[in-house]
Amino acid sequence: MLGTILLIILILILVGALPSWPHSRNWGYGPSGIAGVVVIVLIVLLLMGRI
Repeated sequence: MLGTILLIILILILVGALPSWPHSRNWGYGPSGIAGVVVIVLIVLLLMGRI
Protein backbone atom coordinates (compact mmCIF):
# COMPACT_ATOMS: atom_id res chain seq x y z
CA MET A 1 0.00 0.00 0.00
CA LEU A 2 2.77 2.43 0.93
CA GLY A 3 4.66 1.60 -2.25
CA THR A 4 1.65 2.40 -4.40
CA ILE A 5 1.18 5.77 -2.73
CA LEU A 6 4.88 6.58 -3.20
CA LEU A 7 4.68 5.58 -6.85
CA ILE A 8 1.68 7.84 -7.46
CA ILE A 9 3.38 10.78 -5.74
CA LEU A 10 6.57 10.29 -7.75
CA ILE A 11 4.66 10.08 -11.02
CA LEU A 12 2.98 13.39 -10.17
CA ILE A 13 6.40 14.90 -9.41
CA LEU A 14 7.68 13.60 -12.74
CA VAL A 15 4.78 15.19 -14.64
CA GLY A 16 5.22 18.47 -12.74
CA ALA A 17 8.94 18.60 -13.57
CA LEU A 18 8.48 18.24 -17.34
CA PRO A 19 10.00 21.26 -19.10
CA SER A 20 6.80 21.93 -21.05
CA TRP A 21 5.16 23.60 -18.05
CA PRO A 22 5.71 27.38 -17.69
CA HIS A 23 7.09 27.15 -14.14
CA SER A 24 9.78 24.64 -15.13
CA ARG A 25 10.66 25.66 -18.67
CA ASN A 26 14.12 26.97 -17.72
CA TRP A 27 15.04 23.93 -15.61
CA GLY A 28 15.82 21.69 -18.58
CA TYR A 29 15.52 17.92 -18.32
CA GLY A 30 17.46 17.51 -15.06
CA PRO A 31 14.57 17.33 -12.56
CA SER A 32 12.43 15.09 -14.75
CA GLY A 33 15.39 12.81 -15.39
CA ILE A 34 16.11 12.42 -11.69
CA ALA A 35 12.44 11.87 -10.89
CA GLY A 36 12.25 9.33 -13.73
CA VAL A 37 15.16 7.35 -12.30
CA VAL A 38 13.53 7.36 -8.86
CA VAL A 39 10.26 6.12 -10.39
CA ILE A 40 12.07 3.32 -12.23
CA VAL A 41 13.88 2.25 -9.06
CA LEU A 42 10.59 2.23 -7.16
CA ILE A 43 8.91 0.13 -9.86
CA VAL A 44 11.76 -2.38 -9.76
CA LEU A 45 11.55 -2.56 -5.95
CA LEU A 46 7.78 -3.05 -6.13
CA LEU A 47 8.15 -5.86 -8.66
CA MET A 48 10.82 -7.55 -6.54
CA GLY A 49 8.59 -7.33 -3.47
CA ARG A 50 11.00 -5.21 -1.41
CA ILE A 51 8.41 -2.51 -0.69
